[in-house]
Amino acid sequence: MKTLISTLGFFVVFLSSCSTSNVKEPEYRDIREIRLVDVGVLHSTAGMDLIYFNPNNFGVTVSEARGDVYIDNKWLGRFDLGQKISVKKRSEFTVPALVKIDMIGAVMNQREIWKKKEALIRIDGIARVNKAGFSKEVPIKYESMQNLERFRGLVKL
Repeated sequence: MKTLISTLGFFVVFLSSCSTSNVKEPEYRDIREIRLVDVGVLHSTAGMDLIYFNPNNFGVTVSEARGDVYIDNKWLGRFDLGQKISVKKRSEFTVPALVKIDMIGAVMNQREIWKKKEALIRIDGIARVNKAGFSKEVPIKYESMQNLERFRGLVKL
């Protein structure tokens, strides 16, 4: 009985110390290595490495991530995580994302978007994060003005 009480006490202390009130969101740093992976008439796939910084004092594993990518509030396509990512505490990490681009929508919106030097990039999605056998879905929300020069090679007439 003492073992059961001490085990339950340990888990109560452990779970209370893992409160989410002091968990900070990862900080976006940069986009690198934008490349075409597969080119198609209706859909193409682009790969890109998203660089983030983990400001927390603990590491996690990101096992799954998915969502939608918008440029100037026009849907560009869906993204998926290319592989599992091990995120160390207080360090930069790379997210290898694969973006499936809707080529019809991209070509239709090309005149408006691709002539600009900067546009609003918005990402809405969900990531599954694992730590010590526990799993949690965390929302992915990102929105900022980005230089479009890097993206110009993805969609051309």
